This record gives sequence, structure tokens and C-alpha cells, in this order.
Amino acid sequence: MYSLFEQVWKNKIAFFVTFFVVFTVSYLLLVVVDFLPEAPAEDSSVQEMEISPELSVVDVDTAIEEEDEVVVMEESKAEFPLTISIERLNKVIPVLNPQSRAIADLDAALLDGVVRHPDSATMTQEGNVFILGHSSYLPNVLNRNFQAFNGIEDLEWGDIITVTTQDAVYEYRVEKVFQARAQDVTVPIANTGNMLTLATCDSFGSVDDRFIVEAKQVSISLL
Repeated sequence: MYSLFEQVWKNKIAFFVTFFVVFTVSYLLLVVVDFLPEAPAEDSSVQEMEISPELSVVDVDTAIEEEDEVVVMEESKAEFPLTISIERLNKVIPVLNPQSRAIADLDAALLDGVVRHPDSATMTQEGNVFILGHSSYLPNVLNRNFQAFNGIEDLEWGDIITVTTQDAVYEYRVEKVFQARAQDVTVPIANTGNMLTLATCDSFGSVDDRFIVEAKQVSISLL
């Protein structure tokens, strides 16, 4: 063992040169095959949630629950509809803005007027203001709000619907009127533009046929 050490020491220069060459070649080989360990990089990315323009009310319900902080901030600036006026039908109807999504709460609000669905846009947001109301053609009803949206199926392209808030009047032009079953209707909530959608509704969650009116915002007048 001692004689081996003496031999290495006598040839120390050759030994170190050989060691350096072997180490360098091994290191370069590991670099080429990308086998060297790397320090973990800091994750500077921010998780973003994309909201499709064609989200249904149910989909947006989930999205809003995941974005509570954003929603609270936007609601502080929100402007809600108070009345909706349909000149062709000679109607002025109060609009309720419940915060609860529970079917029982939404149905209760329908007894006092029509209801802006809480997941849809407010008047100051870009998107779709989605308002539902009862429609009944019984000759006698105890509550006139059961006939709030009677006749919206007779609206035509170009008819004007006016929505009033505390600070402004918003005018919408009817673009489309159609009938569909509830399970076949997908109301876009987030989109490019300011839209208004009206729908007849026997009860939230029902699958009965309903009439749908789609309208586009054409003007805003401050009060």
C-alpha cells in the first residue's frame, strides 16, 4: 500500500492531469445528455381562469364561487336594473336583484316582479343581463306579476326595451325572439358586447317551454 502511494506521489503531475481530463470529459458528457441536477425555478406564473363566452348559468355559478374576491370588488361598482319597460306591450315592470342563487329565493322574488339572475351581468358590466319573469294566460290571477312577461313572444326585431337604474336609462333593440325548452337553452353570460336576454319562467328549474327575447344595447342616457 505504501509503495503504491510513493509511486503515485512520484508521478503526481501525471495523476492530476489524468484526473482533471477524466473529470472534465465526464462533466461535459453529463451536460450533453442533460443529466445534471438543476435548482428548482421559482414559479412566477399566476393561475388564470378562462371564462368561455358560451358559459351557461350553472358554469358561471362555479366560476364566481372560485373568484369571490373579484366578484366582491366588482359588485361594489355594480348598477342594478330597477324597472324594465316594453313600449310595444305597454308594460313597466319592477326588477328584483336577489343575491341568492337558491331556487326557493329566486321563485319568491318572481312574486314581486321579474328577476335579474344573480350570475348575469349588471348594467355597468360588459356581458349579458339575464332577466326572467312569469308568464300566465289564465283569465284571472291574484298576483299580476304572474303575467309580467305575457306577450314577449310577440316582440319583433327593432322593438325597444328600456331598462332603468338609479342613475341611467339603457335602451335595447330586439334582435331575436324564439321558443325553446328550458334544457335546450344556453344563455351566454360573458361575451363581447352589452346584451339583454328576457325569458319566461314558470319556476326556476322547470323544463317547460319558454319564450326567449335577445336584445342589443343601443343607447345609455344619464338621469
